[in-house]
Amino acid sequence: MKDCKDVINELKSIIQKYDNIVFFGGAGVSTESGIPDFRSVDGLYNQQYDYPPETILSHTFYRKNAAEFFRFYRNKMLFTEAKPNAAHLKLTELEQRGKVRAIITQNIDGLHQAAGSKVVLELHGSVLRNYCENCGEFHDMEYILHSEGIPACKKCGGPIKPDVVLYEEGLDQNTISEAVYYIQNAEVLMIGGTSLAVYPAAGLIDYFKGDKLIVINKAPTPRDNYADLLIQAPIGEVFSQI
Repeated sequence: MKDCKDVINELKSIIQKYDNIVFFGGAGVSTESGIPDFRSVDGLYNQQYDYPPETILSHTFYRKNAAEFFRFYRNKMLFTEAKPNAAHLKLTELEQRGKVRAIITQNIDGLHQAAGSKVVLELHGSVLRNYCENCGEFHDMEYILHSEGIPACKKCGGPIKPDVVLYEEGLDQNTISEAVYYIQNAEVLMIGGTSLAVYPAAGLIDYFKGDKLIVINKAPTPRDNYADLLIQAPIGEVFSQI
């Protein structure tokens, strides 16, 4: 078993050697910014509500009970004070150095962009974008946060829907195609802060045919046995050392 210093040095060596790295991340990337992981011990899935979060955040529930959906959404999905952490900032630095070609994220918080990353593929959308279902008018997160009940469009009065992928909804095909392209062509795929339990997003890993697979996650993942480098630690903690 390699000690912590050895794996960090190995990670540094891989980053130094390769200039075509793709990062695939999940909720664990943002937990160190104070955004809860749905599936962690302290995550939203383990808190008590009138309905399970999976139900509230479904397309069916949104259509049938939009007022309750937005009550939960405002309380538990919008984090206006969250700031990028060491993982977000290091990925931005690596992109600027020509190392990281793309960030593929399952997160909807916009923190990669807030850190300065340019090529960010958001598989599940973003809470920063909200659109009127009637006229398409854009509304920011603050507008949703400070609205009441079902938010109404400031232009036409129509209902507003967050640009996030709810349960029962499909992923954006253009985003999927871009993600497949980057993963297929990557020399190094770095998986961080994700349990790889959410499909179809997790299935994108199957397209990787490059040289090095790196997995950085606190808990075990289905890809651990395939990793050329496995680091079981918080990703922000790891990235602050490289």
